[in-house]
Amino acid sequence: MKITVLGLGFVGLTTGLGFAKKGFQTYGFDVDSDRLNSLKSFKIPFHEPHLEDILKETFDKSFYLDVDFETAIKNSDAIFLCVGTPSKEDGSADLKYIYAAIEQVLNVNTDKLQVIITKSTVPPSTVSQKVIPFVDEKLDKLPGRKVVFASNPEFLREGYCWEDFIEPDRIVIGVEDEAAKNILDEIYKPFNAPVHYVSYNSAEFIKYLSNTLLSTLISYANEMSVIAGKIGDIDIPKAFRILHEDKRWFGAPASMSKYVYPGCGYGGYCLPKDTSALVQRSIESGFEPKILKANIDINDKIKYYITESIEEKVEKSDSIGILGLSFKPESDDVRITPTKAIIELLFEKGYHSIHAYDPIANEEFKKFYPDMAIDYCNSLDELLSKSNNLLVLTGWKEFVENKDKIQTKNVFDYRYIY
Repeated sequence: MKITVLGLGFVGLTTGLGFAKKGFQTYGFDVDSDRLNSLKSFKIPFHEPHLEDILKETFDKSFYLDVDFETAIKNSDAIFLCVGTPSKEDGSADLKYIYAAIEQVLNVNTDKLQVIITKSTVPPSTVSQKVIPFVDEKLDKLPGRKVVFASNPEFLREGYCWEDFIEPDRIVIGVEDEAAKNILDEIYKPFNAPVHYVSYNSAEFIKYLSNTLLSTLISYANEMSVIAGKIGDIDIPKAFRILHEDKRWFGAPASMSKYVYPGCGYGGYCLPKDTSALVQRSIESGFEPKILKANIDINDKIKYYITESIEEKVEKSDSIGILGLSFKPESDDVRITPTKAIIELLFEKGYHSIHAYDPIANEEFKKFYPDMAIDYCNSLDELLSKSNNLLVLTGWKEFVENKDKIQTKNVFDYRYIY
């Protein structure tokens, strides 16, 4: 198995050296001749621990910088694109270096089956809607050229690139071709890490999911620091340090990962009340908290998205079964539960055959919302007997354990438990 890496920045150099360290014959290329000459002199053109030692260890043994480009491509089974994807003026990703690298590869005539792997960070749908059509157009004039594709995003932290690559917490590969999967299987076998095979779009999205969460957390923290400053007499660094002592950061049963997961929106008493109150207090103090206001807005709009998606697929005369009335499992708290808003919107849209079942919250829901004209069921089986369509709105364990029974119906899983 031979590998070519195009682009030797943080990601490309770490990738090339990582594969070379694992014993793969790896060729490295970069359009920047100064960078290449620096690497040939064992000088890393940026600060990244360990890479200099690995370069000295693998240079001209398993990592090659002096091989002719055409020879390298003809020998390679896998070609990793690690080139830059800078922002255009409008904020979109500039793919010109991706296209240029692909063109260089396709200009080499070979009948060897090769997988072109996008490791550069690119927006979701880039491989499926941009790269593959671009390559297909070129292949029309290159009979016999056999190319398959993969998306393999990186999760490397600057300053820790080597550790993150050589001992990854997970490997994500977007692949939709068996030949490409077989090649990637062999390449990543020595890493002994969880490998997740997904679609091209999913792989690209997962990378953005990771980065935008981090950027949002940073902006959220900054917004909260401004709010604190405007209100006054708040020890900002101490407040955040104490926040970090919350055991949910460290994998407690209700870990932070439970919150970073899609659903029907938050409910209950505390989160809606406290978020709204802080927005108002901030405005009174002279600062408009856009992230917190957007937080409330999205929490409201997700209910409209859910009911609109139901309306697209379910006739008004058909029966709908509601699975879950409390705002979260293991609780009978129905205060500001998303289920109430969703049921009300369904009534507004003209649905009237609505049945509901919750393992423990039926009576609480009746008490809090006595005018809600729904049919309460005493068991899951009763609900199933009355409903053609099921909406999972609370992630109760009972609903997980009865997946097969539930999925005999038309299921809308808005808690993503299946």
